[in-house]
Amino acid sequence: MAAEFAVNFLKFLLYALEFAVLGRVLLSWVQPRGDSSLHAFLAMITEPVLGPIRRLLPSSGGLDFSPFVVIVVIGMVVRYL
Repeated sequence: MAAEFAVNFLKFLLYALEFAVLGRVLLSWVQPRGDSSLHAFLAMITEPVLGPIRRLLPSSGGLDFSPFVVIVVIGMVVRYL
């Protein structure tokens, strides 16, 4: 019973992180300067995950593929759970 709760809670957290990453991407298209409090909040939540992946990926001419990688990895982890 406790293990099932833990797995469901972890899935919830991973889905929340996935939505935060997606929200940050969408907000960057609408508000590229990022001067809103929502943008600061999403950056604070997602940057610890996106930053290391961004450093690992090669430069791709101004496009940031780290959100895509994070969403794919989260999807794989959730399916495994």
